[in-house]
Amino acid sequence: MDCLICQLQLKNSNSHTTRAPRLTSFDRFLFGYLTFFISKERLQKISVILKPATILKFHQALVDRKYRDLYSRKTRMKPGRKGPKQDLIELIVEMKRRNPRFGYGRIAMQIYKEFGVDISRFAVARILRHNYKKLPDNNGPSWLTFMGHAKDSLWSIDLFRCESVILKSHWLMLVIDIYSRRIIGFSVHTGNPDGIAVCCMFNKIIVGKTLPKYLSSDNDPLFESNRWQANLRILEIDEIKTIPGVPTSHSFIERSIGLCRQEFLDYMLFWNAKDLAKKLSQYQKYYNETRAPSKLPVL
Repeated sequence: MDCLICQLQLKNSNSHTTRAPRLTSFDRFLFGYLTFFISKERLQKISVILKPATILKFHQALVDRKYRDLYSRKTRMKPGRKGPKQDLIELIVEMKRRNPRFGYGRIAMQIYKEFGVDISRFAVARILRHNYKKLPDNNGPSWLTFMGHAKDSLWSIDLFRCESVILKSHWLMLVIDIYSRRIIGFSVHTGNPDGIAVCCMFNKIIVGKTLPKYLSSDNDPLFESNRWQANLRILEIDEIKTIPGVPTSHSFIERSIGLCRQEFLDYMLFWNAKDLAKKLSQYQKYYNETRAPSKLPVL
């Protein structure tokens, strides 16, 4: 037994590394368990694994712990900067309540202008997220009622990019129906699109389909060009713009793009635009006909 313990000690002490050996939990448990089979006299002779520097560091750590417990605060406090005062929090909440259209930056600017308190718009955003509770307006229609009225009359459109096997950029246009969440179609364009290319991509998707009354799009400059606006006027489609800088206002199309990437594009390689369009048509068929949450009940 003594020979086994000595071999374990030599194995850990005669390491060629410049630092102390790292003992695993199993090593510590084995050392502690084997000491029960050794007499006290023999244990004192073989217990030479600790260095004097280790004992001194351990003693210093105990000293530091002692004075930290004696003179430190008894109540634990959160580390970091102090939060804003309650008066400032109430002021920001009251300004937002009286002016619901005010953004974070405007509230911070007004506070600095009137009271001389320098506060960032990010701090205003944190305060409002934790303290400002907007009361729901129960006078409007329910979500299901809104979706029922939007049946076959509201589409959503967006652009995103993917790369081929040879790392050539291809832009994809995706159009979905908001009511049924079905994919109306994909269109592919190689290279950077312009206003004419966007119109051609959209017209290619809507061939042979019943046009909606409204089309939801974001504030991309391509969707604000004169060519695009003229194309919608010819098709007699009214465009609905989302809120700038708020992706959640375009949530359905953003979710569809995310699913397309996660379920298909991230696991598929393509050579050119023709190959990509062929594979996207197969994914569209799977998404609309096979995928479980592709349909909603008719109201």
